[in-house]
Amino acid sequence: MTAATTAVAALAFLIPLGWELRNDHREQAMSAAERQSAKVVGALSAGAGAKGLAAAMAGSGGRVKVYAPGATTGGRAPADEVRQAASSGSTVTQEVDGGVVRLEPVTAGTRTSVVEVFVPDSELSAGTAGDWWLLLGIALALIAGSVVVVDRLARGAVNSARNLVQVAMAVGGGDLGVRIQPSGPRELAEAGYAFNRMADRLVTSRTNERELIADLSHRLRTPLTALRLDAEALDPDDTQIISLSPDEIDRRRGIRRIRQAIVTLEGEVNQLINTTRKAVAAQVAAAPETGVCDVSEVVRERMTFWSALAGDQNRNYRVAGASVRIPVPVARAELAAALDAILGNVFRYTPQGTAFEVGISRRDGWVAVRVDDAGPGIPDPENAMQRGQSNQGSTGLGLDIARRAAQSAGGSVSLDRAAMGGASVVMLFSDAEATPKQASRFGLVGRLARERGGRPARSE
Repeated sequence: MTAATTAVAALAFLIPLGWELRNDHREQAMSAAERQSAKVVGALSAGAGAKGLAAAMAGSGGRVKVYAPGATTGGRAPADEVRQAASSGSTVTQEVDGGVVRLEPVTAGTRTSVVEVFVPDSELSAGTAGDWWLLLGIALALIAGSVVVVDRLARGAVNSARNLVQVAMAVGGGDLGVRIQPSGPRELAEAGYAFNRMADRLVTSRTNERELIADLSHRLRTPLTALRLDAEALDPDDTQIISLSPDEIDRRRGIRRIRQAIVTLEGEVNQLINTTRKAVAAQVAAAPETGVCDVSEVVRERMTFWSALAGDQNRNYRVAGASVRIPVPVARAELAAALDAILGNVFRYTPQGTAFEVGISRRDGWVAVRVDDAGPGIPDPENAMQRGQSNQGSTGLGLDIARRAAQSAGGSVSLDRAAMGGASVVMLFSDAEATPKQASRFGLVGRLARERGGRPARSE
């Protein structure tokens, strides 16, 4: 199809060019005849004799004929054309056998002669055949070149389209890590880039979805931990050591069933978290929720929830800095989940009766939420900050939930040794009412430690 198009375009251009070259050759031959005729006409006009006329006609090869006044025969031109040229006084060109004659009248006194110059067909078409062969060669070269170029372009387009189909089939088959190297025409290259972006977004969406499932599952651990601790505070569930009444046996069996159900539910939640995490190919930051919440209000609300459990376990606690409104650019639910995750670790991994403290500090465009405890601390803080890592037999997502909530507000999470002797977890957020500056996390954490140094924990 492309070769035919190229051939038509070449012919449409080369045929008129060849015809124009043919006309140029004819004009050159007629110009030469005109110059030859002009020599003879000049000699006749000057009244040259027989010798002068012969000299003017020299080199013509017998192609020049002079008709005397009144004569119309002896040459190649028809008699009528000779008479017309003589009577009209204008030059006449007439085709004859074997070529073309040019008749030019010349008047000397009252008598008119006619000069005939014959131009054979060989001179009229001289060089025309070579021009046509040259143009034909150019046309064939153009067609061959177009075939080669189009073949290469078509091969590249076909290969690009084939690669795109193969990669799409692979992604459709579940291989989300395969990508295409964009190539070929611009449209196919753009399609390749668009496909890669689509595949990246698909991977991110699936990863975020699984991360969300794991995080939501971990949030179930907060009320589940409270239920487990409350169940542990109930009476023993042993029904075999001592003699009990039927009602007491039923009550203790009920306590045992509650504890067993909590253990089973806790195991199912852990299994859901672990199974979801195994399906995540790489850590991809999920898109955070947008919004602004009051840190102080969230802390007061969550401490109201945890205070009952703290009272049951005889834990002294203190809340500092939560009396004024301090907005941060993080969703309320995310901040509450992060705080619950940290407090849940305190209740889960420190002995009953261990004191803790929750403090809020605001400085230089940053807001710090600190949770300290008087427990044994965290042996490997760096390992604990990694998602899914824990040396306590848990899923290890608690600190990661806090880290992601802080990072969504432009901050971070750090671990340190608390002045109370245990672990100190600090969530750093950018202040929603101030222009964020360069974070000085360690200086802020040190200042917090100095401010609370030497003050014993007390219950409120």
